[in-house]
Amino acid sequence: MRSRRPQHRSRRRRGTVLILVGLVTLPLLGMVAFATDYGYLLKCQADLQRAADATALAAVLDLEPCTDGTQDLEPVYDAVREYAVANMTDGFSVLSADIEIGRFEPATVYSDVQIAQTGIYDTVRVTLRRDASANGEVALFFANALGIGSAPITATATAALRKSSGLEAGSDVLPFAVPLDEWDMINAGDQWNIYGDGRILDSGGGEVPGNWGTVDIGLGSNSTDDLGDQILNGLRQHDLDALYDQGAIPTTEYIDAFHAMWLGADSGLSVGMKHDLYPIIGEERLIPIYDTLNDEGGDNMAAHIVRWGVVKVVDANFSGSKNSYLEIAKGYLYDADLRPPPDLSEDFDVIEGAFTSPVLLE
Repeated sequence: MRSRRPQHRSRRRRGTVLILVGLVTLPLLGMVAFATDYGYLLKCQADLQRAADATALAAVLDLEPCTDGTQDLEPVYDAVREYAVANMTDGFSVLSADIEIGRFEPATVYSDVQIAQTGIYDTVRVTLRRDASANGEVALFFANALGIGSAPITATATAALRKSSGLEAGSDVLPFAVPLDEWDMINAGDQWNIYGDGRILDSGGGEVPGNWGTVDIGLGSNSTDDLGDQILNGLRQHDLDALYDQGAIPTTEYIDAFHAMWLGADSGLSVGMKHDLYPIIGEERLIPIYDTLNDEGGDNMAAHIVRWGVVKVVDANFSGSKNSYLEIAKGYLYDADLRPPPDLSEDFDVIEGAFTSPVLLE
């Protein structure tokens, strides 16, 4: 006859399992708690980084210089704070020390970006933080049980205005031309007057030798209406197509700003252009720069374009060929339709004073 097992042994085994479950559950709950807090912290960090990226990209657009090369930095600081709030929450603050404005050193752009405090500023570095110094640390959930109620996070983004090396369709152009010698001799803000009779006066009022006027950036012998459309609406795709068909440029996608080419030219200033020039007074345009004119003159005149520059249309007047003039000043321009150089570490063969779409450097 079998003997029954003592009941207390079964109860002891069940109690042992409960102890083991308890011992395993506590670490598991701790791991879950840690994972929850860590995951939340990563999400907050990612949100802060996205906000920093967007803020730097938006603020750097306000670095476009005035015609004389001066820059007002207050709109940049204002933009940083405005976009930080827009991308985070009302009341989010950015410390003044966390906004750095300057010029990026091209040689460092693909390593540790260095920002210089010389020349024309083209770079904004922004640090957004949630720590004891601003906006408060990120509150945690389960870590409170370990005495850790919050954690600090920061995010930094650096954005720069890229310089331009080419003109794509849509780029703002002015189909006039200025001589290279004159361009290199004057400073930002200095002016030329191009007259209806083909004269050009420098910023001091002296007459520059030569025969100046419009150039055909596209079809040869452009009509006044066609030139006017280009002045108002910028470089068109059919202009690029025409230059390519003429063998002036090697691609229909853009004009390399340092690719030398001959363009047909006409001396003087047509009164028929006044309705197209008046609306752009105060605006910036890209203008071709030439080193020589051919000697043929008349309908066969051509200009050898070697570079492009930025000018501001200061004034225009139409009252007879000797008194009609277009007044332009050497300046600066932001134009998103311009083509940036493929390598940001190179700072040569770029259009002086021309900036295009911003880019995150880090």
